[in-house]
Amino acid sequence: MTLRIGNASGFYGDRFDALREMLAGGELDVLTGDYLAELTMLILGRDRLKDPGAGYARTFLRQLEDCLGLARERGVRIVTNAGGLNPAGLADAVRQLADRLGIPVRVAHVEGDDLTAAHPGSLAAHAYLGGFGIAECLRAGADIVVTGRVTDAALVTGPAAAHFGWRPDEYDRLAGAVVAGHVLECGTQATGGNYAFFAEAGAGAGAGAEAAAGAGRDLRRPGFPLAELHEDGSCVITKHPGTGGFVDVGTVTAQLLYETGGARYAGPDVTARLDTVRLSQDGPDRVRIEGVRGEAPPPTLKVGRNRLGGFRNEVVFVLTGLDIEAKAALVREQLTDALAKSPPSGISWELVRTDRPDADTEETASALLRLVVRDRDQETVGRALTGAAVELALASYPGFHVLAPPGKGAPYGVFEDVYVPHGDVPHVAVLHDGRRIPVPPAQDTLVLQDPPEPPLPEPLPAPHATGGPTRRAPLGLVAGARSGDKGGNANVGVWVRSDEAWRWLAHTLTVDTFRRLLPETAGLTVTRHVLPNLRALNFTVEGILGEGVAAQHRFDPQAKALGEWLRSRHLDIPEALL
Repeated sequence: MTLRIGNASGFYGDRFDALREMLAGGELDVLTGDYLAELTMLILGRDRLKDPGAGYARTFLRQLEDCLGLARERGVRIVTNAGGLNPAGLADAVRQLADRLGIPVRVAHVEGDDLTAAHPGSLAAHAYLGGFGIAECLRAGADIVVTGRVTDAALVTGPAAAHFGWRPDEYDRLAGAVVAGHVLECGTQATGGNYAFFAEAGAGAGAGAEAAAGAGRDLRRPGFPLAELHEDGSCVITKHPGTGGFVDVGTVTAQLLYETGGARYAGPDVTARLDTVRLSQDGPDRVRIEGVRGEAPPPTLKVGRNRLGGFRNEVVFVLTGLDIEAKAALVREQLTDALAKSPPSGISWELVRTDRPDADTEETASALLRLVVRDRDQETVGRALTGAAVELALASYPGFHVLAPPGKGAPYGVFEDVYVPHGDVPHVAVLHDGRRIPVPPAQDTLVLQDPPEPPLPEPLPAPHATGGPTRRAPLGLVAGARSGDKGGNANVGVWVRSDEAWRWLAHTLTVDTFRRLLPETAGLTVTRHVLPNLRALNFTVEGILGEGVAAQHRFDPQAKALGEWLRSRHLDIPEALL
């Protein structure tokens, strides 16, 4: 008895046609859509300030209007967190849409995650709920289930628990569904999107079984993924026939490492042990996931709090030709003096040397000097900065100009996470007939602790013992990586595709080496987690993103490319691995 669960959205703004593509492209039992991220909750919170009836992902309604009849015709249930801050409002809007289209559907929703009233000063504060509210709605016959802030994986654990009749204490099965849900949640990242070895894949190359599965891969428009989930919690990750992209052990490994940390991946229903995951190629575009073990969830639920942090502005000065450093120093001194009477509380400068000597275009002869200011007062980062920058137009370095004039200053958000006991959150399933079913909190819990680090593999023999030379080369010739954000922290997952490469990576890429390769992390807390089954290391970097993505603390505010920067760094690599 297999449950086929697909995904049609990895974020608010993902490919509009994906809902129809997944419904029309092949067999499905359930179709999920993930629209929420930390930044999205802030965006929806600001929408709700303007209109109390807003707060949900309006794109979902437009997508549904296009293919609600198709979903009904094919018997596919839809589960989505597009309800955002207002799941009841979206559920009502779906009912109105269905009535207008003349399509009978049963719509239920899940609520209780909104804890904003208990967190004064927050624009939005929402607990991450599990999947059993979704399961209650589906068991009662809902065709469409709308949620607010649930964990991304809950969109899969809920339908699985309903379909297979899992109890809350069947942790291994639930953990398998969590892993499947984590692979699906980001849509096409599981089918070749944002993939480290995309160049190989595009040429039909790969390693081992991946190569056999990879000939003719087309990454221009990757298909969305689906999981064939089994009663024991194991699954096969695949995609509809004839769609673009590809599914192999590498694409699944990359997604498993995305926005995770150590071996224990905690959630409200279960803590999944990522160190027990076993992956194997099960044919072209098919990866089997099995062996996942689960433990009782932690005694607390995560609550994501978004608040307005103040106002932010920036200006980018273009420095062209000779004396780049001196030009940067001059304009920096001029603006520092101009802002001295009322300096912003936060000022940061970054000189990006994009210039080349003897360049054959003006753009490639130019460097960029970026100034970012923050303050609680909009005037301090608005008119004061604009006036000071514009007044330098004829009084600063030769060739003075900016990419765009600074504006009036825009509000920025701050993300924080706090934790509350399960019992403090009123998890409720609101059925299609209006009945309200309380979802009990977890009965058994286990305080989250890092397990002992597993033994490392035997290191490769020293070059002098084998005659094997090394070559200075980019890490990315051997290793893949994927990185992302969790609040102010970032994670960088690094993996390799052979046992020999794993023997080298596990002993070479230490925390000290990681810090040396990425100097921005040198003064921060970096933790290395070892995942031998995946031939992977997962690094968490605390505080590198400041107050979270909405605060835009750094050039890459979600750490999306931190892993690619790491892959571009050079170190001594055995030539046998290259």
